[in-house]
Amino acid sequence: MTFKEISALQITTKQNFQTNLKKLKEAISKNKKDSITLTPELMLSGFSYQKMEEASEFSKIATQELLQMSADRTIITTMIEKKNHRFYNNLKVFSKGELIHKQSKHHLFTLGDEHLHFEAGSVDEIIPFYIDSIKCAALICFELRFVELWQEVRGVDIVFVPVQWGKQRKHHLETLSRALAIINQCFVVVSASSNLQMAKSSSIITPYGNVYSNEDSENITHKIDLKEVAKMRKYIDTGINECSK
Repeated sequence: MTFKEISALQITTKQNFQTNLKKLKEAISKNKKDSITLTPELMLSGFSYQKMEEASEFSKIATQELLQMSADRTIITTMIEKKNHRFYNNLKVFSKGELIHKQSKHHLFTLGDEHLHFEAGSVDEIIPFYIDSIKCAALICFELRFVELWQEVRGVDIVFVPVQWGKQRKHHLETLSRALAIINQCFVVVSASSNLQMAKSSSIITPYGNVYSNEDSENITHKIDLKEVAKMRKYIDTGINECSK
């Protein structure tokens, strides 16, 4: 597979979970079949610290509906889920009607009190997964700041980064995501919340560092050419090809 249609959503999360799911489904339905849609971090519920049980139960409903919607496409999102009496911020990849990958947020954002409400996932869950023949990986929001995690995703074709990133640190998000694309010579897809205090900055970034974004759009789409990855790694050989085998 050479070309792939990618969608990075840039949507506001409301208080009502069902309203958020409806908005997500509407956005997904507008994208082409066989595309990949990435949502902002916890788009369905937000960080609902006062309604964690409710959010976890709603995630069961959302999972079933997104599984059905993914029959002819791929959907990547994060949800609040409960396991063994502990809550996790779980990234889930739905593709061809199946859940093909799941990982829990490893680095929790202490400034936002995430560590008081969530259990940290294991770094061992940050591993490559395949969408069709495309080697992919994901980092969840705050994890983008940790260079050691860049090594965990080294050698993939696309890194997906769902975020709720503060507006006052907007420049950090844009700089780090672009740097990740350049240093790992891969595509980086960022889907960011457009809530009032959030940075937006949803983008699709090429291995060369070119950025496709639009602050006024709820859906940033771009057809990527996967050959750009191999071309960049051959053009400037930093040894990444050895990691991607």
